[in-house]
Amino acid sequence: MSECRGRGGGSNSSDDAEDEGGGGGGGPAGSDSLSPAPAGASSAGRLRRGLRGASLMARRRPELLCGAVALGCALLLALKFTCSRAKDVIIPAKPPVGFFSSRSPVLDLFQGQLDYAENIRHDSEVILLFFYAPWCGQSIAARAEIEQAASRLSDQVLFVAINCWWNQGTCRKQKHFFYFPVIYLYHRSFGPIEYKGPMSAVYIEKFVRRVMKPLLYIPSQSELLDFLSNYEPGVLGYFDFSGSPQPPGYLTFFTSALHSLKKDYLGTVRFGVITNKHLAKLVSLVHSGSVYLHRHFNTSLVFPREIMNYTAENIYKWALENREMLLRWLRPHGGKSLLMNNELKKGPALFLFIPFNPLAESHPLIDEITEVALEYNNCHGDQVVERLLQHLRRVDAPALESLAPEPPAQLPDPPLIAASPCCNTVVLPQWHSFSRTHNVCELCVNQTAGGIKPSSVSMPQCSFFEMAAALDSFYLKEQTFYHGASDSIECSNFLTSYSPFSYYTACCRTINRGVAGFIDSEQDVFEAPTIAFSSLEKKCEVDAPSTVPHIEENRYLFPEVDMMSTNFTGLSCRTNKTLNIYLLDSNLFWLYAERLGAPSSTRVKEFAAIVDVKEESHYILDPKQALMKFTLESFIQNFSVLYSPLKRHLIGSESAQFPSQHLITEVTTDSFWEVVLQKQDVLLLYYAQWCGFCPSLNHVFIQLARLLPKDTFTVARIDVSQNDLPWEFMVDRLPTVMFFPCTRKDLSVKYPEDLPITLPNLLRFILHHSKPLSPWNMADPPTEECLRSEAVLQQGHISHLEREIQKLRAEISSLQRAQGQVEFWLSSARRDEHRLRRQQQALEEQHRLLQQHSVQLQALYEQKTRELEALARKLQELADASENLLTENTWLKILVATMERKLEGKGGAENLAPPRKAHPEHPEPSGTPPPSKVSSMLASERSDNRTD
Repeated sequence: MSECRGRGGGSNSSDDAEDEGGGGGGGPAGSDSLSPAPAGASSAGRLRRGLRGASLMARRRPELLCGAVALGCALLLALKFTCSRAKDVIIPAKPPVGFFSSRSPVLDLFQGQLDYAENIRHDSEVILLFFYAPWCGQSIAARAEIEQAASRLSDQVLFVAINCWWNQGTCRKQKHFFYFPVIYLYHRSFGPIEYKGPMSAVYIEKFVRRVMKPLLYIPSQSELLDFLSNYEPGVLGYFDFSGSPQPPGYLTFFTSALHSLKKDYLGTVRFGVITNKHLAKLVSLVHSGSVYLHRHFNTSLVFPREIMNYTAENIYKWALENREMLLRWLRPHGGKSLLMNNELKKGPALFLFIPFNPLAESHPLIDEITEVALEYNNCHGDQVVERLLQHLRRVDAPALESLAPEPPAQLPDPPLIAASPCCNTVVLPQWHSFSRTHNVCELCVNQTAGGIKPSSVSMPQCSFFEMAAALDSFYLKEQTFYHGASDSIECSNFLTSYSPFSYYTACCRTINRGVAGFIDSEQDVFEAPTIAFSSLEKKCEVDAPSTVPHIEENRYLFPEVDMMSTNFTGLSCRTNKTLNIYLLDSNLFWLYAERLGAPSSTRVKEFAAIVDVKEESHYILDPKQALMKFTLESFIQNFSVLYSPLKRHLIGSESAQFPSQHLITEVTTDSFWEVVLQKQDVLLLYYAQWCGFCPSLNHVFIQLARLLPKDTFTVARIDVSQNDLPWEFMVDRLPTVMFFPCTRKDLSVKYPEDLPITLPNLLRFILHHSKPLSPWNMADPPTEECLRSEAVLQQGHISHLEREIQKLRAEISSLQRAQGQVEFWLSSARRDEHRLRRQQQALEEQHRLLQQHSVQLQALYEQKTRELEALARKLQELADASENLLTENTWLKILVATMERKLEGKGGAENLAPPRKAHPEHPEPSGTPPPSKVSSMLASERSDNRTD
């Protein structure tokens, strides 16, 4: 307002000045008002002339003047009334009140005194500024957390809360935040370091402690191993304090740790300091001020001081760019973000929900997860990783001599039954009516001649195609391996269908009842029904799906092949389904776990799930199993094998929310097996809430349910937008009607798409597919002719299958030839790549030499340029001096000539002419030449001198 008032006062003063100038200098006071105004006339002059015209008009037409005055008064009254109403609706803001209590350890500047906060910030070593808005729900929720953290750190850190919403406070005028609350930390003069983590007291306190002590002191070898075996990347600096209380580069390294916290609020990169030179040699640090970045699988790095400047920003940027992430914490902020989407795009992800306390000194569960991640990614059997694993397992290991890479030791002989892909756990399918046993086979590649038991099979390397061929051959002869329930393991060798010299070994056994679980105290019984040849026509119910054995159960199913069939070390490099491992705090993000399939009510909030976006599926670890190293390794192995025994987790609606209906049964994911696959004939409608055509079929299905008997027929529907089903039961369009016959659930029939869904058409469709005629349904026994025709039909089917097998063999051989060609092309491409790399290196070397030569030439050019400039200045000075000397010389010559002429003139006059008295007013002309001649003489003299 003061600025507006300043501009208004200036214009008025200029108008007054112009009025005075118009009255005094434009002409006489009584000049004609109709005369043209000068070019510089102001608006005030025009207004004055307009008033004069109005006064003349008032004299002539007084009634017009009265009307104008009345109209102006009415306008003023209207404006005054409007302004008075506007002032009434504006309520002045209430003065702010304290956000924190007076007994709180937090200093509350509720009037937004940012200047006072800046003054006390310079006097404090570490200070936390909490910017809040009193109306903000997040600020209100974070208030208690800030108070809790301040109560624990008030003797070391100053906590200041600033109301940055009060419009008269300096904080509102100087800061423009887009969200609240905002937390800034300052470490002396460094800052601000913004905290963007969870608004929890333990997380805030942990971050404040990291800012207080950004460097971790490493005094011994044990603590060095603790530092290096951590899942977070670590940066170590060696500084020798024996010669100086503050060695060179220490403050720079200290500041780089603060820069890292400022850049990455999660603090994923840890910074440590070593002062013992013997301890520093273990991590290849010799000179004081050296910086070491530890990486588990790639080569660890030392900061290149000869290439990069030793500054705080360069150190933390170098560490962030070259760090190696073993595990990654995910902390969604709860709003809209692409955090989860960006991580899931990278490939299959293993999400581990664990209760995490940042202030705890040890985390045994995280140590086990770190051990799993190290073994999973240790593809080359690195000795340094093995030593760190021994330290994590708390196994007594020899003293750590050096972390420099060592040549790999001689590995022991490979296990007798090699790990995947040489061996694979196979569960025989159950789609045949006579196959009711749960036979589990360990199928191994054995290309040695003769029948050999799997205990002597040795195949260190197998290709994907060999394993696929073995599985194909195995499934073609799977009837050979069906047997009743027994505790013995039966092994068989069979010839491959593609090569007469390749044998495959399969050891199979059934799962007995009473196999004890290895986690829970209660017994988990695996059902293994024997072969049942009784007719299924007597009942429509089908046995419930039995538990599929996983790899973690092999040690109980196959004690002889305990450690042979599972090789977890380096599994990430032997599978195309490499997992990225992520950690989430279940105390904060258990809602995400529940959406993935975790139970909502559980005593221990531990959960593991694998999400594969590309395959549109996810798998969960059995919540009954404890989250530990053994179960995690088994879970990862089950996912990584070629034919994974894991079942896709299905998410569905709760059955309790659907009341029992008498006409149409509402099916969910949990009740699908019981309602559709176990009961009588079922007609199932697939629908969704967003499907506009689906509600129009409700009356048709209600009429159909009223007509059909309830004891032998069920009309049901399922909302597929809320309930997942196995892939074999999903449909590609809505609405869709499927019919599941009573005795032939595997022969379900889809209602024709081109047929209208009406009540008569549905009845014909059901009657046609509900009871088909079959030979065993007839009263009379089958005749020989019927049996002969049936045998011919079966033989035709067999020949057709043989032709299909021959086609598949031809396709596989062509694929193998194509594989050979691709491998040849890949090898040639690799050779070309190596050659191009060498050429690139040579060109880079030439480019580097040319750059050095260019730098040298540029420096020489600049030096010569400076020398030439100095020489030119000297020449210019000589030229100026020469010019002055030439001018002086010319004048001297002129003076000498003049003097000589004067002397000659005087001598001649005395000798020849009589003396006469000169007139005093007209002296005799001397021998001095005129000025024009002097100028010409000077010019000629200069030209002569220049010529010389």
